Amino acid sequence: MSESLNDKDWGILVQRIRDKKCTPFLGAGACYGVLPLGAAIAQQWAKQYEYPLDDASNLIAVAQFLALKKDRMFPKEEIVRMFQGFKEPDYTNPAEPHRVLASLPLPLYVTTNYDNFMTEALLKQDKDARQELCRWNKYLKDMPSGLDNGFTPTTANPVVFHLHGHNPVAESLVLTEDDYMDFLVNISVEDKLIPPLIQRAFTGTTLLFIGYRIADWNFRVLLRSLSRYMESGLRRSHFAVLTPPSASEESRTKVQDYLSEYYENIDVRVYWGTATDFSKELRLRMAA
Repeated sequence: MSESLNDKDWGILVQRIRDKKCTPFLGAGACYGVLPLGAAIAQQWAKQYEYPLDDASNLIAVAQFLALKKDRMFPKEEIVRMFQGFKEPDYTNPAEPHRVLASLPLPLYVTTNYDNFMTEALLKQDKDARQELCRWNKYLKDMPSGLDNGFTPTTANPVVFHLHGHNPVAESLVLTEDDYMDFLVNISVEDKLIPPLIQRAFTGTTLLFIGYRIADWNFRVLLRSLSRYMESGLRRSHFAVLTPPSASEESRTKVQDYLSEYYENIDVRVYWGTATDFSKELRLRMAA
């Protein structure tokens, strides 16, 4: 099967971007090679803290174990400390995913990553970017928001919305199994936890998911939390850049065929590849 979108799909995506009717969602794959994968962090913690189960590469499960063994903030504070020692992406690389996305004429970016990379990339493009957090728990609920005073993002003044938290604010991180469950429950019960401006983007634009894997919990939670907005939208096509599953070529092809068909049923077209591969082609398509 093709590893890419067809010309019709690319035409739709490029036009939506040019019309400012596209909202990118960034996952961990956008930071590949710069930040460690969640599985690597999980395995390190599992060994260090004697995790007793056989899914030692599952960061969410291992973080839940640490939250029970220590306290709920312990794994989050560990993540914050860990992020302090990481370098930034190479923004001089024309195909670096954050740089390519920052060059697009878009007013809103959403990320489930904890890092600051999307905002930094926008600033390097001389855009006055603002960061906002999803206030999904009681600690965050009363924090002031720059979106409360009628501010409307533009391509020159875009917003980066951190759906699952931002690393300097440990309390904001959606990390453990309990966090993911609380996040889903809270945003379904209290609609205003997602600001109206962000909700309108979810329903009124094409969504572009970049850097996710099918098996990622945060991708499944993301689709679940967005499903009501996507269903109530105007039936625009959406796109997902997904890392191919690890398997033999025959098995991988079967899985990709099945999942491509599945996602097409919910109007999500799949590009099978890395965030960097996709960014290279998107850059070329936008320049055409």
